[in-house]
Amino acid sequence: MPRSQPAIPICPPFPISGILRAARRRSDLSQRELARAAKVSAATVGRSESGTILPSINTFATLLAAAGFFLAVVDPDGNVLQPMKTRDDLRDGAERLYPAHLDVIPDPEPGEWWADIYGLARPPETFYRDRRRRDYQRRLSQWQVRVSKHRHLPEPRLHHYRDAP
Repeated sequence: MPRSQPAIPICPPFPISGILRAARRRSDLSQRELARAAKVSAATVGRSESGTILPSINTFATLLAAAGFFLAVVDPDGNVLQPMKTRDDLRDGAERLYPAHLDVIPDPEPGEWWADIYGLARPPETFYRDRRRRDYQRRLSQWQVRVSKHRHLPEPRLHHYRDAP
């Protein structure tokens, strides 16, 4: 049975020009003063505020920072998304970062690596390839760590393919 994709929330067009104008007004800066502080041309500020151009995310963030503001990414509940930390000591055999959606397991125990069943040498770190197992591990961790939020719920259990919803 194919997995259904989660619905992507519909966001209205982002009002960059209005945000820039509001930030500049709150910081009491003229377009020239903001441009000087952000090290961009005054034309860039003016055209961005008028909606004539769509500034890059870097330019937008630089203009906001010069006005004393910053960008944040939030989920539908308003929680700020923190960036992932990159550990240079956790890389695969080709020195690449592991995919962001996988939970890396440093120093895996016997049975934690997917290729243990083939008798291959265990790597210094690995991850669970089975999405159901990864999802279970995350649910269990949330249940254990956020006791006050999840105390009324039964402990999550690992669904096997035959009894999956």
